[in-house]
Amino acid sequence: MDLRPFKDTQKDEYSHLAKNIMQSWQWGQFRKKMSVSIARFGLYEKNRLKKVFQLSFHKIPFTNLTVGYLPKGPSLDDELAQALKKIGEDYRCTFIKIEPDEEVSSIKYQVPREFVPSSKPLFTKYNFIVDLTKSEDELFESLHPKTRYNIKVAQRHRVKIEKRSDNEALEIYLRLYFETTKRQAFHGHNETYHRELFELFQKSQMARFLIAFYSPPPSFSEKIPLAAWMLLSFKDTLYYPYGGSSEKYKNVMASNLLAWEAIKLGKRMGLKKFDMWGALGPNPSPNDPWYGFHRFKQGYGGELVEYIGTYDLVFNWPIYWIFTFIDKLMPLKVFLLKLLGR
Repeated sequence: MDLRPFKDTQKDEYSHLAKNIMQSWQWGQFRKKMSVSIARFGLYEKNRLKKVFQLSFHKIPFTNLTVGYLPKGPSLDDELAQALKKIGEDYRCTFIKIEPDEEVSSIKYQVPREFVPSSKPLFTKYNFIVDLTKSEDELFESLHPKTRYNIKVAQRHRVKIEKRSDNEALEIYLRLYFETTKRQAFHGHNETYHRELFELFQKSQMARFLIAFYSPPPSFSEKIPLAAWMLLSFKDTLYYPYGGSSEKYKNVMASNLLAWEAIKLGKRMGLKKFDMWGALGPNPSPNDPWYGFHRFKQGYGGELVEYIGTYDLVFNWPIYWIFTFIDKLMPLKVFLLKLLGR
């Protein structure tokens, strides 16, 4: 295979083979706007383009070295290993973290030994995927009975879902997102990240908000936003990467109706899959801090898929072990999230 970098004039050629939204041309442009170094490459066989991928490079403070990150990219085969070795050398990488968009059930090869299983993933190994090719009736019947009940509760309370892409919707979303990160005490991206992400994808008609509004009795005149999701679309898939909700009026089950309307939106758009952006594994512990998110998503009848996991391609073992040592001082995942700008 012949490795070649992509030029800015080759967007259509690249986009034809990119499969996941995090490998889309638009995602790369977004990362560039966030001052992240991005490079795109193609693997050619007999002058025919076979694979495309993009990865980011993140400078290690006080050094001229970098860490590479390749999320949701192609299969881990010998051709990719050789290509990444060349890239790692050119970009002075200590290691490249790779998280392929490949399910365990689909793998038909042995992962090359150069790829070391990583103990510190950035993406979850599991995810819920809803099959949007089913009829709406089939989709509704596949919901958990409690989820169906909660949707009907929200409808009885006259919760309304609006699809929006205006500035007011962005401000509502940001307020609810940061309210949620504070309440749940989890690491979230900053405001600039969300603004830039939405602005860039919305220009390509690949982003929109769904917002759940509630008007409480007795006047029913006030319009209170209780939940908001940012939804992204790429090729045949609708993605739910980020969202937020309010603690107010939890009894009206606004988030349940919002999720159901997101599924119906994906179906109206003619898409095939609804990607819920991560989950815990089978039989998760109720004590896990992400258990509530997992249980909520589980209610929508998606298939729990398992990806092959996270791998590191290491070029500088001493510094790689320093990264591992840092884990004793602070969670390496948080450190990497800050370094990699996730």
